[in-house]
Amino acid sequence: MDLEFTDDQTELRRSVRGFLERECPPALVRRVVETGEPAVDLWTAMTKLDWPALAVPEEFGGIGLSFVEVAVVVEELGACIAPGPYLATVTQFVPAVREAGTEEQRRRFLGAVASGAITGSLALADHPNRWRVGEVTATAERGDGGWRLFGQKPAVLATPDVDEVVVAARIVGSGGNADDRPAGAGGIGLFVVPGADLKITPEHSLDASRPLARIALDGVGVSDDRALGTPGTPESGEALARAAEEAAVALALEALGACQRLFDLTLEYSKNRHQFGVPIGSFQAVKHKMADLFVSIERTRALVYYAVAAIAEDDPNRSLASAMAKAAANDCQRLVCQESIQTFGGIAFTWEHDVQLYVKRATTDGALFGSSAEHRVGVAELLGVTRSS
Repeated sequence: MDLEFTDDQTELRRSVRGFLERECPPALVRRVVETGEPAVDLWTAMTKLDWPALAVPEEFGGIGLSFVEVAVVVEELGACIAPGPYLATVTQFVPAVREAGTEEQRRRFLGAVASGAITGSLALADHPNRWRVGEVTATAERGDGGWRLFGQKPAVLATPDVDEVVVAARIVGSGGNADDRPAGAGGIGLFVVPGADLKITPEHSLDASRPLARIALDGVGVSDDRALGTPGTPESGEALARAAEEAAVALALEALGACQRLFDLTLEYSKNRHQFGVPIGSFQAVKHKMADLFVSIERTRALVYYAVAAIAEDDPNRSLASAMAKAAANDCQRLVCQESIQTFGGIAFTWEHDVQLYVKRATTDGALFGSSAEHRVGVAELLGVTRSS
């Protein structure tokens, strides 16, 4: 497994960082938060630079690079808390379609993402604290010429104007009766639903720069050509699990970028803020705190990029690596957010200071697609550790 960045990947990071420093300053993030207006120009500029096309296969209109290149972009987006649909579209919608869809479906939807024609998201969880594939309770039943979906999907990274949403649902019998056992009953199905057909309600979110939504399915109809692959088969569940791993690692990457920026801001402040005539960074307690933050961030970086490489190379350990990476990132963001606020003191709580923007993004990243405890349970299961053992 290659754990070193190539020259091209290093140059990509440099160009992405330079672009975001110019086009996505904190003032832009504040405008999105305060007015609720989407950063349309930023998303348009990203599509012109072909960022959505990075990991879309060439045969479907993309550039055909790997998850490593996407990871480089996502970490830099976290460092500037960029608003917009990039994360949900590229690291949630695209993997779901790529893993579960037929060739025709991949050509249809991935090509549109690569060209910037559509945005998308993935509606996985049926409860804000339950993100495991086995806990999906929304249902799908056969209807005339297609499927009907029932249930609620909270905490979806989407706005009411999202173009397409991949919805995960469990196959049941007609009328929602699980005892009427159709083919594939009990299995997972993935359905690409137009955003215009869904009841999408914005949810209150800690991070107002990137809104969350609750989706009410309420029997929405989906045609057969929008059912990815063959609903209810083991392959559909496996595809969703793989897509969820990619989405979780992407959130870990974004949290890593936000934490690194918080660390940099805190370090700079500790050097410039004077107390008793000396910088507070000269105090032993502050030195130890900054050392702890540095170690936590570097540990997280190692685990996250190992998971990125495992996904990019489809390593057999990708599930284990992904769970460990998300758990580490969640722990890291809690520590860095807490200690950064404590170091800055009262000003960190004020609306005027940028620290609160980074804290909100990192905290939200930690809450989505599984908590540390949830992923540690996954690690234990993958290692064969049970309560009885």
